[in-house]
Amino acid sequence: MKICVVAEGCYPYVIGGVSSWIHSMIKSFPNIEFIVLAIISKREESGKFVYDMPENVSGVYEVYLEDLDWGKTKKHGKRTKLDKQEYRALRSIIINQEVDWDTIFEMFQKRKFSIDDLLMGADFLNIVKEVYDYRYPQIVFSDFLWTMRSIYLPLFLILQTPLPKADIYHCVATGYAGLIGCIAKYFHNCALLISEHGIYTREREEEILKAEWVMGIYKNIWIDQFRKMSLLAYTKADKVTSLYAHARDLQIDLGCPEEKIQITPNGIDIKRFAHLQGKTAEDEKFINIGAVLRVTPIKDVKTMVRAFAFAKEELPSLKLWIMGPTDEDEEYAEECFELVEALDVKDIVFTGRVNVTEYLGRMDFTLLTSISEGQPLTILEGYAAHKPVVATDVGCCRELIYGNDDFGEAGILTHIMNVAELSQAMVELGKSKRMREEMGESGYKRVVSSYRIEQMKDTYEQIYRQLGDKYNVSWPAGVLKTEAEQTE
Repeated sequence: MKICVVAEGCYPYVIGGVSSWIHSMIKSFPNIEFIVLAIISKREESGKFVYDMPENVSGVYEVYLEDLDWGKTKKHGKRTKLDKQEYRALRSIIINQEVDWDTIFEMFQKRKFSIDDLLMGADFLNIVKEVYDYRYPQIVFSDFLWTMRSIYLPLFLILQTPLPKADIYHCVATGYAGLIGCIAKYFHNCALLISEHGIYTREREEEILKAEWVMGIYKNIWIDQFRKMSLLAYTKADKVTSLYAHARDLQIDLGCPEEKIQITPNGIDIKRFAHLQGKTAEDEKFINIGAVLRVTPIKDVKTMVRAFAFAKEELPSLKLWIMGPTDEDEEYAEECFELVEALDVKDIVFTGRVNVTEYLGRMDFTLLTSISEGQPLTILEGYAAHKPVVATDVGCCRELIYGNDDFGEAGILTHIMNVAELSQAMVELGKSKRMREEMGESGYKRVVSSYRIEQMKDTYEQIYRQLGDKYNVSWPAGVLKTEAEQTE
């Protein structure tokens, strides 16, 4: 059995979150051959891995959303000309009516032509004019035309990418990753599994609505593009997984057939956090708050800093440790550093990229201020270390904190970007050692009960076996133990 994991903008270039999940999944099945197909922006990012590839990864392939046109075929000024069926298929995808994906796949995978020629040619121009006249005559046509070219360039690059053969394509999102899985299924007759950590379409909607580079009606056009790709992935997938019940409901709302969906919670290796270093003598002077994150806008570090500044005024013994890379969005990170200086707030430490097991035992509780999440591994890891959490009400955080009438509250939930609530929650937990201990134990019991890596592995082994049976692919002989099992 060979599995191709398809990921966009994360593994193996980014530490934490979905990347950590992919890495642990691959290591959980050492008897299976994996290949990784990574979607990144540009060739300049090629090969800049932050993970050492597990031994069972036989290859890493890269796909670029922005790239030079390697398919030039024009001669004597002639541009790519589509036949009637290809023209109708291209029209269907741009107008988004009864999209003929099969012809689109055949056209881009089997014909050799220049994408630049297609985007600049008469066929694309005529279809865009039709869409413009029908839906958007109130805006400037030249702006509309160039926007459409910018929207379809990455889509066409994805459609033209040669794809390696595998028995299962496991796409860790819909969008461009899901589109790749659909192409592979069409040509290789392989199984297609979609696993969503956040709901891709909703996350792209949020980004575009807030983006300053997309104005007015163009926001809707971009959003429709992502909805179109996600609907295709939901339609073609053999199985779709989500992390929790509300995420499943969102998938159904976006067009995924309910019978395809299976809830598969994240899991972590509890044993990694069994013997952590406790507080040092210096640590005992403080109430340590640990925030394990990438310093990027989606983690809303600025709100975290502002809230901590107010909390520190009321409880001076608080100390904030922001643990994670600061080089993924250097401009935003610099703005966070400047904010700390402008507020003149003490005892905020940016550690950079660290091994969290060297720090979590020294923390009193953890903190998450994200504006979007799925099922945060950082909360689960904190629970494994017996640490409660203050977290925003995003993704699965409510369920992780309050549970399902099982072990009691394991932290404090706040609203997104609410400085006052976050500040008060930090003070409340900071002042009560008893509350921290009780909530920390609730979190530990919850993660042991429902979020262990062994449970996640068993769930995905069952899914892989079912898909293998459906496509007549046998499970590999000589099943090996995972790295975690070998150390027991």
